Amino acid sequence: MLNASPFHLNKQDERYDVVRDRIAENGFSVVYCNTVGGQDELVFDGASFVMNSAGQLIQQFAAFETGVQPVDFSGSEPCDSRLVALPSEEASIWQALVLGLADYVDKNRFPGVLLGLSGGIDSAVTLAVAVDALGADRVHAVMMPSGYTAGISVEDARAMALGLGVRYTELPIGHLYDTYRRELADVFAGRAEDLTEENLQARIRGNLLMALSNKFGDLVVTTGNKSEMAVGYSTLYGDMAGGFSLLRDVSKTWVYRLSHYRNAISPAIPQRIIKRPPSAELRPDQCDQDSLPAYDVLDDIIYRYVELDQSRQDMIAAGHDPEEVSRVIGMINRSEYKRRQAAPGPRITARAFGKDRRYPITQRFVP
Repeated sequence: MLNASPFHLNKQDERYDVVRDRIAENGFSVVYCNTVGGQDELVFDGASFVMNSAGQLIQQFAAFETGVQPVDFSGSEPCDSRLVALPSEEASIWQALVLGLADYVDKNRFPGVLLGLSGGIDSAVTLAVAVDALGADRVHAVMMPSGYTAGISVEDARAMALGLGVRYTELPIGHLYDTYRRELADVFAGRAEDLTEENLQARIRGNLLMALSNKFGDLVVTTGNKSEMAVGYSTLYGDMAGGFSLLRDVSKTWVYRLSHYRNAISPAIPQRIIKRPPSAELRPDQCDQDSLPAYDVLDDIIYRYVELDQSRQDMIAAGHDPEEVSRVIGMINRSEYKRRQAAPGPRITARAFGKDRRYPITQRFVP
C-alpha cells in the first residue's frame, strides 16, 4: 500500500486502525509504505510498517527517515519481525519541524534562513530548530533591541547565538523608532500612546528583516506560536512578516516542552530564557499575561475550540471560567483576518489554522 499520509501528533495510531479495518475486510496482510518529506504546510513522516492477515504489527520502520527495507514473506504472510521504536511526542514534533523547514528551504532553493532573535522562548526554539534543520552556517540570527528590551534579553540572545555558532547581528531600533514617532507627532497630537506605538516597533523589526532577506536571499522565518496566532497576539507586517512560520501550529505550552526536549539532547537554549516570564518587550514592564490568560488555560481553551469543536457550554462544563471562555473565543474569531495573511508553516496538530480551519472574516454572527 503506497501512501502519502501527512503527519500530525499521534497519527500512527490512526493509520494502524485504518489498516486493521481493511485487513478485517479482505483478509490480506499489508505492507504500508508512507512517503517522507515536507510540502508547504504538510510534513510526511514515513513510519512505514507491515501487518499480517491477523492485523498484528510485524515490522515497524523508522519515522522521518528515508530508506530501503526488505520485507520477507512465507507464502502470503510477512515474517522476520522487526519493530523500530517510534519517537516520543516531543521528538516527533521536533523532527517534523526540522524536516518541514529543511525541505521548504532546500526545495525552494533558499541559501539559508534569518530570524529575529529576541531573547525570548519562541525565537530561541525557532533558532534551535533552524540549526538542527540546516546547520549553523546557514542560519542568521538578528537581535533588534529597543529602549524596552531588557539587558538580559540581549545577553541571552548573544549567548545562544554564540553557543550554536550561528551568524549573529545586532541592529538597535531605538533611533528608527524615535524617527517614526517624531514624523507622526503632529498627526497623533492629542492622542495617548497605545498599541500603535507597540506595533511600530514590531514593524520596524519586520522591515529590517525583510531588507536583509532581499539583499542576501535568505528566507525570513517568523517566530510566533499557535497561541499567539489564535488570539491575534501578533503584529501584521511586524513579527508576522516573513516567508515561513515555523511554530504557527505549536502552542506556547508545547514550545516550553520542546525547549526541555532539545536541551536534553545537548545544551542549546539558555535556562534563563526558559524560566523568564514571556514578554513582547514593547512597553515598560510588559508581560504576556497582562493581555492574555495564563498559557495553560489559554491553550486548553484553544485546543477545545479549534481542534475539538467544543461549544462554550462544553468548555464551561470542563471547568473553565465563563467570561474567560467568551473572551478567548471572541479573540480567536476576530483574529481570522490576521491568520489569512500569515506565512505557511508545518502542521503539527490534527487541526491547524489555514487549510484545516477557515472561519469567515466578514459575518454577522458573534458567538
